[in-house]
Amino acid sequence: MSETTLDLKGLKCPLPVLKTRKAMTRLSEGDHLTVLTTDPMAEIDIPHFCRENGHTLLASERTETGHTFRLAKGA
Repeated sequence: MSETTLDLKGLKCPLPVLKTRKAMTRLSEGDHLTVLTTDPMAEIDIPHFCRENGHTLLASERTETGHTFRLAKGA
């Protein structure tokens, strides 16, 4: 299992979810991806992306500047 971090701070909707989707295509099933964002819409978009694409949202945390999401790649 690999752990990858994707720093998307400063990007506005829809770029965080599009870049998250692209990063997930490079991972193997079960790999973890941590996504760092400042876009308020990511709080809605990233969990929705996970539900729609079979990935698992392991954690979602608000930070001083935005959000941190931990995802696990699904099948």
